[in-house]
Amino acid sequence: MKDAHITVHKLDYQDSVQVKQLIDLLDAYACDPMGGGEPLADGVKAKLSKDLVKQTNMFSLVVYVDNIPAGLCNCVWGYSTFAAKPLVNIHDLAVLEKYRGLGLSQQLLRTVERQVKEAGGVKITLEVLANNRVAQKAYRSFGFAPYELADGAGRAEFWQYYVH
Repeated sequence: MKDAHITVHKLDYQDSVQVKQLIDLLDAYACDPMGGGEPLADGVKAKLSKDLVKQTNMFSLVVYVDNIPAGLCNCVWGYSTFAAKPLVNIHDLAVLEKYRGLGLSQQLLRTVERQVKEAGGVKITLEVLANNRVAQKAYRSFGFAPYELADGAGRAEFWQYYVH
């Protein structure tokens, strides 16, 4: 795969073929131990197909190797009140196992960075599991670092709460 043709495309949520590719990649990621280890429920896949087209605050990228979908990046626009500028949170970033090691995550990150720059944005945020050393290495090599507002303030933690 050394001479593979690699491209990154911003998805058109109106295109059902592209949305299916995204959902298939997302399902593969969900099955990976770093994505939870279980496939997406059929109802979730069906809802994604209908709901993605309505989203105005997010964008998705797919990286292709020789025209085959190999990875994804789902991004959500936010707003930094401290900088008064847009920001992007990378909600999902995954590369299929057989395509790892080709630098695809770096290409996805560069594409996200271009989107943020074009929008006059200030930063990109993401979450990474503490034991996912491979992803941490990739993010650090791009320039990401754990978030700390000020020296001594401590690192930020990503918490969640499910609404009942």
